[in-house]
Amino acid sequence: MARDWDDLFLVARGRRAASTVPDDVDDPEGRRAGGLARLRASLRATRQALGTGVAAGFSKTLADHDWEALEESLILADVGAPAAAEISESLEATVRRERLDSDALRARLVELLAEQARGRDQDGQPLQATIDLRPQPTVMLMVGVNGTGKTTTLGKLAWQIQHRLGLRVLLAAGDTFRAAATEQLEGWAERAGCEIVTGAAGADPGAVAFEAVVRARAEAFDVVLVDTAGRLHNQEPLMAELAKVRRVLAGQLDGAPHETLLSLDASTGQNGLRQAEAFAAAVAVNGIVLTKLDGSAKGGIALSIARELRIPVKLIGIGEQLEDLRPFDAVEYADALIDGGAE
Repeated sequence: MARDWDDLFLVARGRRAASTVPDDVDDPEGRRAGGLARLRASLRATRQALGTGVAAGFSKTLADHDWEALEESLILADVGAPAAAEISESLEATVRRERLDSDALRARLVELLAEQARGRDQDGQPLQATIDLRPQPTVMLMVGVNGTGKTTTLGKLAWQIQHRLGLRVLLAAGDTFRAAATEQLEGWAERAGCEIVTGAAGADPGAVAFEAVVRARAEAFDVVLVDTAGRLHNQEPLMAELAKVRRVLAGQLDGAPHETLLSLDASTGQNGLRQAEAFAAAVAVNGIVLTKLDGSAKGGIALSIARELRIPVKLIGIGEQLEDLRPFDAVEYADALIDGGAE
């Protein structure tokens, strides 16, 4: 799993330019330490929901009800019933087979949680949590329900790709039904130093996407990031419209969109699974952006998504700042979920 931005992106040899990220932002060790601290803080509510059951599971008397308490608390944190049962049973089997102290037991729980969070494909191989920017140009589509942070996430991605990788980014304001979305994306385009294609209010979002790809090919942009209007997963006409945008992109460029990211609000918990299923059926989702982890007691949803839908979580949002969008790392996530350092 990706640990940093350089691990997240796959870039064709010779395409990457010099990074223009300021030195105070581009301190890998400091950035990671600060990011991990924010992740731990963001998962505090989920960790508190897990606390009683985890404490029971680590008690000196490992009775049957201890493992039931652990399983129940994992379910309450939206890890999902199948994953919670498997983790609890595996941990219990380990304890019965080996003599472990509480530290070793905790480490084993982190390992099990991380394994579930990585997810596996139908062949049993770990899911790929990278974003492939090797196609020229690479077209990325951002989809999701209203209010999940799609536009903000896209703007932050534009900044990272433009500055960290030195690639030319073109934004496409495909949310033509909400004037604030276009204005917000224009603000991010200015901040990131990239260009943007917009449409008139109420214009066909497919037409905006079409224009963006045409321009990207003509002017040698490296990456096209296409925003879309938020929609509920059960709104069939709007989901059909989203599928149309995807067909427009595919008609303009083979393999496009090369990456389709679904933005999910972590606080929706298991409802996020239903959202993901519907969006994946309409637009073949490649990866999940799990937003609003800060304050949610349902941070375990990342495990359910990876396990049940076989879609990797690639990015997490833990706040409003630029640095609060970060590549998902299963081990860091699991460690923060259980321990989190000093509260």
